[in-house]
Amino acid sequence: MAAKDLYHTTVKTALQKDGWTITHDPLYLKHEGLKMAIDLGAEQVIAASKDAEQIAVEIKSFATTSVLYAYHESLGQFRTYRRILKKKEPERTLFLAVPVEVYDEFFKQPFGIEAIEEEDLKLLVFNPITQEIITWIK
Repeated sequence: MAAKDLYHTTVKTALQKDGWTITHDPLYLKHEGLKMAIDLGAEQVIAASKDAEQIAVEIKSFATTSVLYAYHESLGQFRTYRRILKKKEPERTLFLAVPVEVYDEFFKQPFGIEAIEEEDLKLLVFNPITQEIITWIK
């Protein structure tokens, strides 16, 4: 079993505070003999007459000396998980959860803005101190 990210519990708590039900911790996927685990699966009922919205969340702390290296590693996982989710659970949207400091220092800068657009990244930005979701970048 893969090690949980530094902020695993923080993001789980933030999702629950935001009204999400954690359905998988982790969300296991298997494809063509490969096994993988996305950190969290969650759902939130939007309205009684509508279907539930379902997401998967890969949590990244970017706690490394090189933010660019952490981005490369995260992007590779994100792409792989998104591709497998489209085949196995197409109703589920994948989000990359990042601390607000990483969002401000990397993803709000020109390179990060381009990356979000070109890679079609979905971000869940959270505050690790208050354990709350700051914003969703869809």
